[in-house]
Amino acid sequence: METNILQWIGYTASVIIALSMTMNSIVKFRWINLAGAITFSTYGFLIGALPVGFLNGFIVTVDIYYLFTIYAKKEIFETLEVRADNKYLLRFLEFHNNEIQKFFPGFTYNPEINTISFFILRNTAVAGLFLAHREDNNILKVGLDYVVPEYRDFKNGRYIYLRLRRKFIDDGFDTVMATGKSVKYSKYLKKLGFIENKDGMFVKVLDKTK
Repeated sequence: METNILQWIGYTASVIIALSMTMNSIVKFRWINLAGAITFSTYGFLIGALPVGFLNGFIVTVDIYYLFTIYAKKEIFETLEVRADNKYLLRFLEFHNNEIQKFFPGFTYNPEINTISFFILRNTAVAGLFLAHREDNNILKVGLDYVVPEYRDFKNGRYIYLRLRRKFIDDGFDTVMATGKSVKYSKYLKKLGFIENKDGMFVKVLDKTK
């Protein structure tokens, strides 16, 4: 019975480590790899395999160090506005189209509609693209809020909808509206404070008091 439990601990650790290797996001990789290394280290010590225990204990330390570095690092966020016919914008959309379709099924770029266009930069690296347009005079209707895999840690979303809130308000918007075209994107919107209305649209009122 005890042997079976130990085997299952080993299997679980292997699955977690394997899962971590499938992560595009470095943050997700580190967190999941940390969980796997802790489990593997525990397994190694329980079965008396000290090299396994100590090696994975070292990996735990490395993962914790890099996670601390990631969360402690001060990142500089900026927006880079682009024209509708910008060649880099068009190439970016083409290059990331397969990933974009996973979160925004059926998305096609329409420069006549997507009149608000900017890249989100993190330490000057392109981390995402935001496309939107004005609707009913005061509604910011989101057409695309895409984040490249390496930066999917919600920081881009918090930057857009919290730190850029005052800019949107100054531009005459009081509400942001988006369509949850996929389960993952819907979860993303809810985590950022959007509320789903009866029409299936996700709505966020821009608080002018903050």
